[in-house]
Amino acid sequence: MIRLSRVLAMTALLMSPVLSAQAQPSGTFRQAHPIGSGSASDLDPISKGRVFEITDKLMSRLVRPDADGKPVADLALSWTSSADAKEWIFKLRPGVMFHNGKPFLAEDVTYSFARVQDPKIDSPARASIKMITKIEAVDQLTVRMILDQPFADLPLALTDYRLRVIPKDSGDTIKSTGIGTGPFKLEKFDPQGVTVLVANPSYYDGAPKLARIEVIGIPDAQARFQALLGGQIDMEPGLAPQQRVLLERSGKNKIQDVPTGNWRGIAFKTDVKPFDDVRVRRAIRMAVDRKALLALAARGQGVIGCDTPVGPNDQYRVVYDVAKTCPQDIAGAKALLKEAGYPNGITFDLQVTNIEPVWPAIAEAFQQQVAPAGIKVNIVQVPSDGYWSEIWLKKDVVMTRWGQRPADGVLNEVYRSGAAWNESRFTDKQFDLILDNARREVDLDKRRALYGDAQEYLRLNGGTLVAYHANVVVGTTARVVDLDPVEYFSIRWNLLRVTN
Repeated sequence: MIRLSRVLAMTALLMSPVLSAQAQPSGTFRQAHPIGSGSASDLDPISKGRVFEITDKLMSRLVRPDADGKPVADLALSWTSSADAKEWIFKLRPGVMFHNGKPFLAEDVTYSFARVQDPKIDSPARASIKMITKIEAVDQLTVRMILDQPFADLPLALTDYRLRVIPKDSGDTIKSTGIGTGPFKLEKFDPQGVTVLVANPSYYDGAPKLARIEVIGIPDAQARFQALLGGQIDMEPGLAPQQRVLLERSGKNKIQDVPTGNWRGIAFKTDVKPFDDVRVRRAIRMAVDRKALLALAARGQGVIGCDTPVGPNDQYRVVYDVAKTCPQDIAGAKALLKEAGYPNGITFDLQVTNIEPVWPAIAEAFQQQVAPAGIKVNIVQVPSDGYWSEIWLKKDVVMTRWGQRPADGVLNEVYRSGAAWNESRFTDKQFDLILDNARREVDLDKRRALYGDAQEYLRLNGGTLVAYHANVVVGTTARVVDLDPVEYFSIRWNLLRVTN
């Protein structure tokens, strides 16, 4: 028995270097980002210029979404609330270290959330946690959040992809250092060139399989696709239908079809003529053949929702019968325009870029569909580089896209009066009141009804054409292994690996 033990011990000793070598991070994974914020690109997760393709690998959230979008533990291991859902206690994960060697503590959480709520910073993420009036460290690994009203869905709201935790007092430097607790650490930041990330062997959810990630700035969607075909990058999400066909024919790539709450559409500034008249906004949406638009732009790979921004799988989504609720109605659109004082129709410019591969196809289909109603659309091609900083929030009519968010998050961030990223400048006190009532409602069925009311209010009065929610086509090289087939911000990057 003793001899056998010695043999086993010797065998284990001989094998350990091999096993250790196998466990070491290896390989380089490359992906692109579109440089949508141009020279304003940075690593501050709550800034308007954040490059999320980088920050999502550097920094962690208190709570992350699982494959079904439900909140699960990240930096917070558990959470409980008071009976009225106005006080929440979050127990934090012990032993976590920031990339600079500093231990992760409750004070880092309170600091990070205070920055989000700071009106001087004016972060777009403020709307997601507006209900938090006080956040304090109970001890080094416990955080208490006090709300101004009941909010049973707070953990879900905290899955917002921008609500990353950074070290206390790092706000002045985070744009360039990118220090977090995530699976990768920053080696070099070059938003218009190649940003280099290296494995964080101390990552609390398991050391990454990859040794290195390179995030390459490529503003043009077609150029990104060509880079994927040529093997210069290993992944490109959101491929256009025609790109998928070419990828399938190549025989050298993999494809994932991921149903998501991501949506594509057109935003109209509601504080400028003629879009300040709700009848004009309704007329434009009435003139659209949504099924045909989805077929032309995305080969039918998506879900029509009659202008609700809430994702198809969200518990608060209103399920509309498209044929009955939002059919194309050219006669009705003409009548509304005439009633609004535009008997001869309207003309406007639509700003389009190919930063999103399907935008040109959506724009062309939209242009053709609304023309019979007397709506003339001039498609204006603009550069991809700097689209988000120079075009999106500034021009009257723009192409838009949004990633998956919980119902409360997307309704508040995109449509609440005064929200930083309220792209249509929609300002409506009645709508805001519906959102307030939904947040404070503890009963699930009543809360669902209120979020339904908010979606119906937007359908009738909002300033956005939500064309459809997309089934995202993700293309990768054949060497990519273990990429979670989920919505982008649910990917576990530490599990991803590549073969030689």
